[in-house]
Amino acid sequence: MRQINLEKLSLKELQELELRVEKAIAEARLKERSELKAEIEQMVADRGFTMSEIFSTKRGSPKGRTVAPKFANPEDPGQTWTGRGRKPNWLVQKLEEGADLDDFLL
Repeated sequence: MRQINLEKLSLKELQELELRVEKAIAEARLKERSELKAEIEQMVADRGFTMSEIFSTKRGSPKGRTVAPKFANPEDPGQTWTGRGRKPNWLVQKLEEGADLDDFLL
């Protein structure tokens, strides 16, 4: 590999070199990633599995799960709440008016 004397380069030339290096690094990462993915896919296939069987996210990870609603607005059944996170505005308003949370259970 050819040596570059960085001390002789101007600021503009150094910045251009930096951009070229960053681009080369990004391209090398993409290439290595795709090669690694192909190797892993081949290993998985050789053992008779599919990628989704091996790398499934359904194994207990709570992220991405949908939770059934537990509460609904009787005036608009399309407005529901699972009981997780902040209470929706319609429920907060009803509770402030004196309603009981159990009144909205599904």
